Amino acid sequence: MITSPTCRSLTRLALAGALALALPLSLMPHAYAQGVSAKIGVSYQPSLYWALPFYIATQKGWWKEAGLEPNFAVFPAGAPQVAAAQAGSWDVGGTGSVPAILGAARFGLVTIGLTNDESKTNVLMVHADRRAAILKDPKQLVGQKLLVTTNSTADYAARNCLKSWGLGPRDMRFVNLGQAQIISAVIAEAGEVVGVWAPNTYTLEEKAKAEVLCSGADAGAVVPGALVVRADYAKAHPAEVARFLAVYLRGWGWAKANPKEAQDLTRRFYADGGVEASDRAIEQEFALRPTFSLDRQLALMSRAGGASEVDGWFAKIGAFMAEVGTVPAAPEAKGYIDDSFLKRVSDDPKLRAFATEFDAASAKP
Repeated sequence: MITSPTCRSLTRLALAGALALALPLSLMPHAYAQGVSAKIGVSYQPSLYWALPFYIATQKGWWKEAGLEPNFAVFPAGAPQVAAAQAGSWDVGGTGSVPAILGAARFGLVTIGLTNDESKTNVLMVHADRRAAILKDPKQLVGQKLLVTTNSTADYAARNCLKSWGLGPRDMRFVNLGQAQIISAVIAEAGEVVGVWAPNTYTLEEKAKAEVLCSGADAGAVVPGALVVRADYAKAHPAEVARFLAVYLRGWGWAKANPKEAQDLTRRFYADGGVEASDRAIEQEFALRPTFSLDRQLALMSRAGGASEVDGWFAKIGAFMAEVGTVPAAPEAKGYIDDSFLKRVSDDPKLRAFATEFDAASAKP
């Protein structure tokens, strides 16, 4: 776990900034109306788009309004993040779909919602000079190195891209590197074909003249991000889990209704995590990563007619993880994907009003 200045500043802001704001009593969650704040451990990875609602909520004082006092745990990647859940280092959080499934298989982690659709931002990239030739004849990739963080969403997208071209993973030499190492290699012209995710994609576009060769979306691979909770915490504190979801959903609703301010906050959030993003990069983040309202999440997770759409997305990623040996067998989606906490938000009039206050404004053209 990284205990960063960002983490400490978020916690201080959650305590100090929240005291200055108050929600009308009719919208207050019950705990806050009673003057009670429940402590909750919130985990995330810094400078990633899907974590933005945590930062917005801190800046706006919404944690206190929801009756929560967050303690933030920041991790460099999904694998150490989900491993820390076993030790009870955090209670709820956001992560990629691959670590969410890994956490479900190994530690009983429960997926309770979606952060965003990352299908367009998990990609294969190549130097601009080679892009057209490879797209004309993808078999040029046979035998070449592919620098990628294995067992990740970028790895999942890359394999689906190869499959769409009639190639298999054995047709390329996979080299496992962290994202920072991949960026350094490409800038130093020591790597050509790479698998990365945003905002690293924008860094390579701007500093290494790299271009997207194929995205998960191009290959028909949906790459969702996950909101997760430890199973024991969920059982003991269902109300707090629902309020956590309400805060997160409120963040996206506000961001859509206030795009200029949201982009400014994104820039600050990324900078706090050590990532300097250009105006174009920030704009691309908002343009390429769809997010989901409360009602949309409930629709995507509904099993009224059998397996849900989300079940299908995660089942395919689970099959990929079993294929590459990350897990011995893909866990059943219905065993770890649970929409009951979103339903608690929807069924509580005050909590629903809190979560969806900005949705109508964000839906305006």
